[in-house]
Amino acid sequence: MSRTITIGRQFGSGGREIGEKLAKKLNVQYYDKKLLEMAAKKSGLCEEIIGKYDETGMNSLLYSLAMNPLGGLQGNTGVKPIGVKAQMAVKKQIQELAEAEPAVFVGRCADSILCGKEDVVNVFISAKMEDRIHRVMQRHNVLRDEAVSLIAKTDKARASYYNYYTEQKWGDAKNYHICLDSSWFGIEGTVEILYQILSSSKGGCCKDEG
Repeated sequence: MSRTITIGRQFGSGGREIGEKLAKKLNVQYYDKKLLEMAAKKSGLCEEIIGKYDETGMNSLLYSLAMNPLGGLQGNTGVKPIGVKAQMAVKKQIQELAEAEPAVFVGRCADSILCGKEDVVNVFISAKMEDRIHRVMQRHNVLRDEAVSLIAKTDKARASYYNYYTEQKWGDAKNYHICLDSSWFGIEGTVEILYQILSSSKGGCCKDEG
């Protein structure tokens, strides 16, 4: 079995739940928001700061200020913006955890961060919009219009975050080994498919140079 599985996902596709269930079924560690807490403690940046520059913070004014803290008025290239420091802290944490033990990582550009590591399988989970809306309405206790808006904003933020830090396109099939539609297979079915594939997998690198 491959030591490391990364999961990218559309908001409301059930990707987080799939990742958690898969990790439990494979008897490996599971990491998502926990990464932020660990990275914050190790980097010296507080958890609140790292959280602001996580996947959903790319479109905020605060993010823009962090990426260009001097407003373009001064060219102090020796100072790394807080957003970059936060991502570097998370990147280092993912690399250390992936080296230490088998794990499932959800989001945080883990597929790109671990590219070149041979025992990694990258997965992307999508779902039909109606299923995503229904799941978000239930999970966040919101009405349909608010769920639709939340899906659009979150997907846009995740794409911006991923595209910025990886120079790749979020959700593009060529960046992943396995792409599955959780609407078609269901949450449990998707977990089972991944389990069967990964249990018999010998692993592979995250880029096909051919």
